[in-house]
Amino acid sequence: MVDIFKDHAPLPLNRMPDIYPRLVRIPQAWGLGYRLSNGRRRARLIMESAWPYVRHAIRELVSRHPCDLLVSVHPLAAAPTLRALGGQHPPFITVVTDLVTTHAFWYHRQSDLCLVPTEAARQRAIRNGLRPDIVQVVGLPVADRFCHPPANKSSLRKQYGWPVDRTLILLVGGGEGMGPLEKTAAAIADSGLRASLIVITGRNKSLRARLQERKWEIPTYIYGFVREMPDFMQAADILVTKAGPGTISEALNAGLPMVLYSRLPGQEDGNVSFITIEGAGVWAPNPKEIVIAIDRWIRYPERHHQAIAACQRLARPKAARRIANILVEKVRSTTNLQSAHT
Repeated sequence: MVDIFKDHAPLPLNRMPDIYPRLVRIPQAWGLGYRLSNGRRRARLIMESAWPYVRHAIRELVSRHPCDLLVSVHPLAAAPTLRALGGQHPPFITVVTDLVTTHAFWYHRQSDLCLVPTEAARQRAIRNGLRPDIVQVVGLPVADRFCHPPANKSSLRKQYGWPVDRTLILLVGGGEGMGPLEKTAAAIADSGLRASLIVITGRNKSLRARLQERKWEIPTYIYGFVREMPDFMQAADILVTKAGPGTISEALNAGLPMVLYSRLPGQEDGNVSFITIEGAGVWAPNPKEIVIAIDRWIRYPERHHQAIAACQRLARPKAARRIANILVEKVRSTTNLQSAHT
């Protein structure tokens, strides 16, 4: 496993993993940069312009890691790596980890195989010059813990000390506890809904402290960074979250309908459309609309059941294993071909 930025990129690119969380907190700027750089010709021009600056680092990466197969899971990795490898290179496979509105950087015509999570991503790959026969829809890979069959909600709630006779709402803001979590939690608690609430603040310790000091009108449970998220999703009835691809895929696997309250412009716009059009969730960009969306699902259980069914239909819990099998088969076929030639 190689971090192409931290392990090999020159300054200031080697600081990108640390800068990224700050960049996405300025969504307008992020969206502008995404739109301006997205496009087959623009992406190629940007990569060609950057090549003189990164070529030594990428060539070092290639020389340090001789291999029989390369797998890229980052949109900026394919073009420079393939250029450094030259004409004769091991099979190169891209695993796209954005759901729908995938950037042109993901798609390089010299890739031997491109594995995408949705049909919309496949169509974007083809529009960006990839041959249809090398693009496969496999789903988005998530940790195996999020791919287990549905568990008994009542048993899980009893295990964690949560009410079993109320609608259980799970409110998350990612590992950094970003987004309007505090205002949203307060709006849900003060709404009069017959519900209980779990709030995940991630590594945001100050937010967790403020929420723990508050007096809540409904049963409310505040957590920091947790590793029990698969259980939490299995136990919950409704997930309130930003439109990140990983969280969406995990929720689909859990059959957990979503209320999406924010998105990263450009990169996550299509995630919202995908979930709402398919009926697995709703878009509610402020606390008032979030409460209305939750209330509708509580008042009209049949709508909630329809959303659960949509999640189950869209779920791809075997995506990671399928990708692994494809990679293994590619290595085997390449090795067999090399053996036949010798």
